[in-house]
Amino acid sequence: MGQPVTGKYEFDTAAREAQVITGGPRYTPLRLDEVSPAGQEQVDHLRSAFNIPEERPFPDVSLIQLRHPGMFKGHMALGIEIAKGAIPARERELAVLRIAWLARAPFEWCEHIDIGQHFGVTLEEIERVIAGSDAPGWTEHEAALLRSVEEQLADYAISDATWEKLAQTYTEEQMMELPLLVGCYLLAALQLNSLKIQPKGGFDYRGPTT
Repeated sequence: MGQPVTGKYEFDTAAREAQVITGGPRYTPLRLDEVSPAGQEQVDHLRSAFNIPEERPFPDVSLIQLRHPGMFKGHMALGIEIAKGAIPARERELAVLRIAWLARAPFEWCEHIDIGQHFGVTLEEIERVIAGSDAPGWTEHEAALLRSVEEQLADYAISDATWEKLAQTYTEEQMMELPLLVGCYLLAALQLNSLKIQPKGGFDYRGPTT
């Protein structure tokens, strides 16, 4: 059984950057005219699902992942379901940020700082995510949500105590969804770290500074 990291998690940021950023990405993004027909179906589907206009460049990270369009399709199908799922977007983003921090996943962390703020996560809360579920300032529900992430990454299960606390405020559907949310974004972190995907606009792994 792993011991959940419920407090501030610190690590050698320079060593982690050297491991999962330096020299990357390991594959170059495809040009749109290089994307396979199966991949083009996914490009069209994602533009439709997320209202991405044709004139907006398709993200480089997706153009790398489209080197394996079947896996991209499967992962994105789960991601789209989670994006429109039962867990509120702000709470989803708090969970994803804690996943990204514990996974030491620079691209995912930076992306979800931006996405989280779009859904109402404040810079103060982002700093508090780094401090973990035990940090003062969380509601009981938010602390339980973050603790569930910490427990799943440490022990691959939500404890009885945390489950009972969350079940006071979450529906059965939300409770069913939560482990899949954690799994989906941990899966993304594993691939993004291994591909050495570069964060956009630079990176400070110590957290937001503005």
